[in-house]
Amino acid sequence: MTLALARKYRPTNFASVAVQSHVGNTLKGAIARDRVAHGYLLCGPRGTGKTTLARVLAMALNCEVLSAARKAGTPNDGEPCGQCPSCQRIWSGSASLDVVEIDAASNRGVDDARDLRERAMYAPSADERYKVYIVDEAHMLTREAWNALLKVLEEPPPRVVFVFATTDPQKIAQAAAPVLSRLQRFDLKRISPAEIRERLAHVLQQEGVPFDDDALGMIARAADGGLRDALSLTDQVLSLGDSSEVTAERVRTALGLVPEEEFVALLDVIAERRAADVFTRVQGLADGGVDFAQVLAGLADVLRAMLALSLGAAPPEISDTLAQALEARRGRFAAPDLLRMLHALLELEPQYRKSGQPQLLLESLLVRFALLDRTVDLEEVLRGFDAGEDPPVRRTARVEEPKGASAYAATPKAREAVGTKEPASRAMPPRVEAPAERVPVPAPAAAPAPKASPVVAPPASAASSAAPTLESLRARWSAVADAVRVAGRGMLAESVRRVRPTALDASGLLTLTHDPGDDTFSTAVENGRDVVLAAIGSVVGPVRALRLESEGAGPDLPAAPRGKRITAEDVKSETIERLAQRDPLLAAAVQALDLELLDS
Repeated sequence: MTLALARKYRPTNFASVAVQSHVGNTLKGAIARDRVAHGYLLCGPRGTGKTTLARVLAMALNCEVLSAARKAGTPNDGEPCGQCPSCQRIWSGSASLDVVEIDAASNRGVDDARDLRERAMYAPSADERYKVYIVDEAHMLTREAWNALLKVLEEPPPRVVFVFATTDPQKIAQAAAPVLSRLQRFDLKRISPAEIRERLAHVLQQEGVPFDDDALGMIARAADGGLRDALSLTDQVLSLGDSSEVTAERVRTALGLVPEEEFVALLDVIAERRAADVFTRVQGLADGGVDFAQVLAGLADVLRAMLALSLGAAPPEISDTLAQALEARRGRFAAPDLLRMLHALLELEPQYRKSGQPQLLLESLLVRFALLDRTVDLEEVLRGFDAGEDPPVRRTARVEEPKGASAYAATPKAREAVGTKEPASRAMPPRVEAPAERVPVPAPAAAPAPKASPVVAPPASAASSAAPTLESLRARWSAVADAVRVAGRGMLAESVRRVRPTALDASGLLTLTHDPGDDTFSTAVENGRDVVLAAIGSVVGPVRALRLESEGAGPDLPAAPRGKRITAEDVKSETIERLAQRDPLLAAAVQALDLELLDS
């Protein structure tokens, strides 16, 4: 009976364990210098060599050649010979008195741990040998089982070594944190597709099986960082049909992969804005029995490779055929649009796992991609106002600021157009979703002209050239609140708007009043007195001190109704008013187009 490739080509020494040289060299050095620890924890993804390293360690500790070298006091490199009866028995997984492998998934209880603890008390079969206990899937052990092993792990009998292998060390940390301090931990790396391809090529050459490079690349990507999975998939491909050749077509058929031509066709549908063809394409995939989860994963890889090409980088780990197809379509996609598509795909993934309509989700996502040309920059709309043209938007358009990973920094020109004062690394260009057709809109002249002064306060030197008066304070009180907001105190700025300057004596004492029975805003102003005084000095001129009183509204400044609940409409009106003060042109665009402001 022929062995599976994963068993037949399992490494027999530390040097042949792919990628994990940082672990193999450490263990090999510990054996050569006789500094073997009593407990090890091997962590890493599945199929990366945890159990293999544990077996090679057991082979090296009980290798007859190394045992003789240690007994004679001669130097050794810590590598097992792999040929002696002890090495052969351990490598093949046969019964051994000194090496015991335990599956913690089926032996996870406290009784199993007590049995292991009692067996560890027995000495090895010979003086120069070690008893090695390999516990696989160690994260499945219960808290009680770990507690039962705690003492023997802290003070084990002589010449006893425990090796725990796990794919989820966090569970061990949660269930038995004290155990981690008693073990030497090694974290194994994921194996890259290039390393997997190289290993598969070596194995197939040893087997005398012809192969295509693209086929090995497809297997390597499907293995997802696990060499054992890659060898198992290769076995699966070799079992298909009469031919023993590994080709891309056979790999695609055996593993049920989506043909790369389908992803290229979907890219063409998106690039050519043929939204109606999305349904035909997706239905064809459904008729072929394709798993839509694989379609989403493959589409993400293709978009990622396309983004790399658009930015001038080399596409990561794709076939030569797909690379040529994407290179031919490089100029048809902009990098910002690719970023938005990738972000939309990532947002869809958690919904897809819970949805009972995967085909509908995929279709709606692709249609959304195909209609990306219906989005224009707000900067273009404002530029159209300057030129006296009708903007290509309709009254149901919305101003939206991109969020998350899909947003990209605005240019200085765009930030200047919308009046933002955020740094380039944070400012995001608002976008307007609009139809492809140009729909005439009433001229913005019909909107009332905004009456506001700029937000930016004059320098303190200019403001202090003349002594402030009560009339100037009342006239520029809104600018004082804006200056407080610019200082980074948004809540304090809202409180300043709710109080009113009512008196200013010759000594420079400014009296601020608030509504009777409502001292919330006055308390905030009292706590932020220094900030408010600095804002007044920069906008109008310096005053000596502030006094807060509850005397009702002034004669010409009516008080806000008591007990009135602030509604969403009030917040929207106040937001539009501040927007008009900051940028009259943008306010005119909001009023003329009836745009909806979304929170960033």
